[in-house]
Amino acid sequence: MEIVALSVLYWIAVGIMLLVGLIKLIFGKRTEQNQNPGLKLVIASVIMFVIGGGACALILSGLGSMH
Repeated sequence: MEIVALSVLYWIAVGIMLLVGLIKLIFGKRTEQNQNPGLKLVIASVIMFVIGGGACALILSGLGSMH
């Protein structure tokens, strides 16, 4: 059951990082500020999304268990 709670927290963190990164990119472009922090957040959240999706697929397929 604790894996479900950790998984939910992980996906919430990925979503928040993606939203904050996109907001920083959009408002940075409007105000002509540096866009590197927003871009780094978006890239990190996409990498986390891919890794998390692969981990979830592995857990749900049953290949991760050594029964």
